[in-house]
Amino acid sequence: MPAGEPAGHPDPPGTRRAVGRRAFVVGAGAAALLTGGGSPAAGAEPSALAGAALAGTLPDFHPLLKDELRFPLAWGTSPLRDFRTWRRAARAKVEEHLFVGRDDTPYDPEFGQDRDEGDGYSRESVTFSLTRYGRVRGALLTPHGTGPFPAVLLLHDHGAKFDIGKEKLVRPWFDESRLASARAWADRYFSGRFVGDELARRGYVVLAVDALGWGDRGPTTYEEQQALASNLYNLGSSLAGLMAREDMRAAGFLAGLDRVDRRRVAALGFSMGAFRAWQTAALSDDIAAAVSACWMTGLKEVMVPGNNILRGQSSYYMLHPGLARHLDFPDVASIGAPKPMFFLHGGQDPLFTSEGVRVAHEKLRAVWRSRHAGERLRLRTWPELGHVFTAPMQDETVDWLDAVL
Repeated sequence: MPAGEPAGHPDPPGTRRAVGRRAFVVGAGAAALLTGGGSPAAGAEPSALAGAALAGTLPDFHPLLKDELRFPLAWGTSPLRDFRTWRRAARAKVEEHLFVGRDDTPYDPEFGQDRDEGDGYSRESVTFSLTRYGRVRGALLTPHGTGPFPAVLLLHDHGAKFDIGKEKLVRPWFDESRLASARAWADRYFSGRFVGDELARRGYVVLAVDALGWGDRGPTTYEEQQALASNLYNLGSSLAGLMAREDMRAAGFLAGLDRVDRRRVAALGFSMGAFRAWQTAALSDDIAAAVSACWMTGLKEVMVPGNNILRGQSSYYMLHPGLARHLDFPDVASIGAPKPMFFLHGGQDPLFTSEGVRVAHEKLRAVWRSRHAGERLRLRTWPELGHVFTAPMQDETVDWLDAVL
C-alpha cells in the first residue's frame, strides 16, 4: 500500500487518525451536558439533534455544505466576461487566500557547491533565499552545451516520506546516505528513474527544492503535520500558502538564470507535486507550461467517505481556507489558460474518483476551448495504471514538452 497523502498517496500502515469513527453529539445535546442536564433541553424535538453529529471525520450535514459550494468565480459562471479581467480577479482571489504575502527578497545565490558530472549534464547544489524567512539548498542540473536552455521546475510529492524531498526526483549525488531511500522511491513510483536526471539528459535545466518538512527542511512526521499547519494559522500564515509562494519564488529564480531561456520554463510534478505544478502555472507568469501527473479532481467529488483527503494531516499542504467558496480545483488551474498544460491520470488511482476526474477534465476542456486553445490542453488517462508516473508516462511527457516549449 503506497505511503500516506490525501489525494496524493494513501496513508501509511498504522497511521492513527485524529478523529475516530465514533459519533459525537454536539449542538443541543452538548449544551445540555454543559449546563448539567443529562438530556436535551425540555421541549426539544428529536429533530433538533439532526445535523449535530459527526459521521467519522465529516459532520452529518456535510451534504448541505457541499451543496452550498457553487464556485461563483469560476470562468463561465462569474459575471466577468473578459478573460483577462477574470484571470486577474481569480488570481487575486487565490492570492488573498494564501495568507502569505508577495516576497521580493534578493535570491543572492551561491552556485557551484557539490559539483559533479552526469551523463550529458552537470550537477551542482545552489543555495538561495527562497523567501525572507530563510535560505534553501536546491539541486540544479544543466545540460552540456551552449544555452540558453529550456527548463523545468521539478516539484516533489508528499507520500508521508519526509527524509527525502528533491531527492525523490533527482539522484542525491551530494549525499550518499539518502541514495538508498531515493532509489526505493524511484523504483516504487517512477519505474526506477530519477525524473530530473532524465530531463537533464534530454536538454532541460532542472531545479528541485525541498518543501517545508522534507529533506534538508525536515524531516517532519506524519503526526506533526497538523500541528505545523495550525501553528502557522495561529501566526497568521498558512502551510499551503507558504508552499505556493515558495514555488512561485523558485519559478522566478529558475527563469532568471542566464543559462535558461525564460520563455521556455515548465513546472512538472507528481501527486502533491502535480497540484503544485498547476497551481504554480496559474499563479506565476514565469511558468510557460505545466505537467501534472496524478492530481486533478473536482472538490465535491473527492470529498466522499473513505477518501484520503478527509483525514487531515497531509491535506493541509493543499488547503487554502475559504477558497472553495469561490473556486474549485480546476477553476484555479484554469487561471493558467491558455498556457500548454498536460494532465495525466491513472484509471486505477484509488485517490481520485472517476467522477471527480471527469468533472475536472470537463471544466478544463471548456476553458481552453473558450480561448480557442483546445490543442494546448492534453488530458490523458492510462486505464490500467494507478498512482504512478511510469517510464512511458515520462517519455510521453518529455515529448510533449519538446513540442510545446
